[in-house]
Amino acid sequence: MLFYKVQEVKPLMDFRLSVAFTNGEQKIYDVKPLLEKWEAFKALTQVHNLFKQVKVDKGGYGISWNDDIDLECNELYHNGISANETILM
Repeated sequence: MLFYKVQEVKPLMDFRLSVAFTNGEQKIYDVKPLLEKWEAFKALTQVHNLFKQVKVDKGGYGISWNDDIDLECNELYHNGISANETILM
């Protein structure tokens, strides 16, 4: 399986993430749909500044906020929108 490793992640406004991958691509990933779908993600709206604490996991195989909230690299890659197609706000 091919992994699209994450190089860098930055929180944006409106629960979106700017994700840079080791292959040079950059995508925007919208976390909002997960806030209602998964109970653990609700903490991102309830805990002050938690969303801004996102970090790349060791090895670049995903990102996380804490031990309960994480996303794997291929989810971010396949469901993110190319940053070239998105207007950053």
